[in-house]
Amino acid sequence: MSPPLPTDWRTPAMRARLHRRQVAETRFRRLGMAAVMLSAGFLGFLLVAMVGQGLGGFTRTTIIVPVDRTAPVTEAAVEAAAVHAYGPDGAALLADQAWRTARERVAAGRQVIRVAAADPIDAAFAGNGTAVAERRVAALRPALRSEFAWPFLTGADATDPVRVGIWGALKGSLLTMAVTLALAFPVGVGAALWLEEFAGRNRWADMVEVSINNLAAVPSIIFGLLGLALFLGTLGLPRSAPLVGGLTLALMTMPVIVIASRSAIRAVAPSVREAALAVGASRMQVVFDHVLPQALPGIMTGTAIGMARALGETAPLLLIGMRAFIAAPPGGIADPATVLPVQIFLWSDEVGHGFVEKTSAAILVLLAVLLCMNGVAVWLRGRYEARREGGR
Repeated sequence: MSPPLPTDWRTPAMRARLHRRQVAETRFRRLGMAAVMLSAGFLGFLLVAMVGQGLGGFTRTTIIVPVDRTAPVTEAAVEAAAVHAYGPDGAALLADQAWRTARERVAAGRQVIRVAAADPIDAAFAGNGTAVAERRVAALRPALRSEFAWPFLTGADATDPVRVGIWGALKGSLLTMAVTLALAFPVGVGAALWLEEFAGRNRWADMVEVSINNLAAVPSIIFGLLGLALFLGTLGLPRSAPLVGGLTLALMTMPVIVIASRSAIRAVAPSVREAALAVGASRMQVVFDHVLPQALPGIMTGTAIGMARALGETAPLLLIGMRAFIAAPPGGIADPATVLPVQIFLWSDEVGHGFVEKTSAAILVLLAVLLCMNGVAVWLRGRYEARREGGR
């Protein structure tokens, strides 16, 4: 049988075929670029919208109140000073509990006493108020000033948007994530090591693998029901506590860590195991001294993805009671607390303009925490990769 003749790529038919391939490749490349640009455009629009609305949440409008320093600084005295300075509606210009700020600043020896203005005045000073409030602000403008709202970063929830703070929810999120990480990471990595290195192929291991894959696809609210029934109903743990929230989120995050860790462990070259066994290492030494360090960068990536998902969850935490009004930051993992996503959810239900700005500002804080978590994960991944490359 004679060998086949070589393809003549110079014929019109083959040139047309090559042209169609090149056109299809160019079209696919352009569609991919268009998809990336569209995604970047939506992301940019989201960030611009959130930053535009949220920056106002980090500032507050203050008004000068000429308080009599020779008399006790009480609520009635501060309201009387506001009425004397700004007319019969002067007391309505002040935020709730503004007299406490005045008392603290008088005690600190401040020469000019500024307190937070009421929400309608704050909105009008930012250009978002009613016509009546904006006319009032125009007359009061020399006495008004916009300042950075430090209480927003150091306080907890409140009924007045001028006095609300994000630290209580942020601390609750950090405590909840600490409990989640402390439980989900070692158990998830241990389960992945057992399935990949020790379990072998049998019916029991196959059942565990199928169960983990199914758990990774279960809606998060189901884990909230599980946490409600197990941790609150059966074990009687404290309601609305970071301990219960962390345990519930750990159940949800663990399957993600197991799947990602198994992929990273499976990606380690078999030659690493064979070389370690050849020089006399035991099975445990092979796994923990050679395989695990090689797979750690991939494990860190999967853990960061799972923790980021847990940080943004709301539904399971609502079911275990973490939507309560918490007026003080938690002192520990057993104290009542809320978390950032739930706090954003609660503020979004409020009708005041001040809460709209605070909601957007809280979203920016949540995004900043997510970026910090991912940044730490990327740094750890790079560090372990550099150590792995250096050890070769």
